[in-house]
Amino acid sequence: MRRWLVVVLAAVLLVSLPVAVRHRPGGGPPTRPTAELLARVQGSGDVGWSGRATSRGSLALPSSDSFATLGQLLGEQVDLRAWWRSPRSWRVDRIRSTGETDTFRDGGGQVRWIFESERATFSPVSRIRLPDAVDVLPATLGRDLFQGARLDELTALAGRRVAGVDAVGLTLHPSGTETTVDHVDLWFEPATGLPLRVDLYAKGADLPVLTTAFTDLTLDAPDPDAVRFSAPAGVTLAYEESTDVAAAANALEQLDLPVSVAGLATRDGRDPGAVGVYGRGPTTMIVFPLRGSVARPLREQLDRNAGTTQTAAGTLAPIGPITVLLTRLPGRGGGFLLAGTVTPETLTAAAADLQEQP
Repeated sequence: MRRWLVVVLAAVLLVSLPVAVRHRPGGGPPTRPTAELLARVQGSGDVGWSGRATSRGSLALPSSDSFATLGQLLGEQVDLRAWWRSPRSWRVDRIRSTGETDTFRDGGGQVRWIFESERATFSPVSRIRLPDAVDVLPATLGRDLFQGARLDELTALAGRRVAGVDAVGLTLHPSGTETTVDHVDLWFEPATGLPLRVDLYAKGADLPVLTTAFTDLTLDAPDPDAVRFSAPAGVTLAYEESTDVAAAANALEQLDLPVSVAGLATRDGRDPGAVGVYGRGPTTMIVFPLRGSVARPLREQLDRNAGTTQTAAGTLAPIGPITVLLTRLPGRGGGFLLAGTVTPETLTAAAADLQEQP
């Protein structure tokens, strides 16, 4: 998780106001965007809380095995229960009718516990990975979408009641021509800046393509035991080197991607390895190599999408605000996967930049 500096006033309000604000009646007037409010939202990762949230997405992503979880997160209703102490200490449970999958983060490692199969797996935390259940929580998604936002991109939004909190609203209109996102509506707890509800709208859409909101919230740091995994009797903790295909590619592939592609710099400003995440705010793009065993079934899935076209750059598939481009590399059917909330022209330009790499 990214860390941001928080202004001194926000720290004072964190101590003195959250309980009082939580019980105020809802529906306050629009609040003028200020650098202070934006800093609170961006710096809310260290705010402790526990609660429940529901995310609803309408994106029909490919159902390839390597990306099955991502498709579920962005294309279905997801019910979550979470305890948050800090970006390095949390627990998120994804609750389903057949059981649940719990993820525990403890420093540099995480444990995934699948209840119905009684399987527990430890893996090191990778700086580069695909989105997971923790990333569609309103608190984490709101911070990420407002990462790098500028004041001239923000407008006031009428407040609303969210999980018993009188939330303040802001709308973010990304200014770049490369984005497929029209705007993001965010409501947050005013004293701490904790995002409580996020609605993301694609260009040309009247309804949000992704909504996530708290349904229940307690603004107190949970007990350390609440985020600590204790293996049930008879369960052995297995080990995996990588959490997903993106983390594996970043760890194993001998590639060095550029710091900027198609005019988009890396989100964290660092020089990427084999996998790069570019852009800012709701405009984001991931680039990573796929081996033939992963690229071939994904290419087949993309070909089934009605909007897919074959271009000189590769297989191009717009899916709502997300655009996917799978290039071809000489050899065994592998390629670069480029995907994000950017236009087809941006992905094509990015693929051209990759071809120029030594």
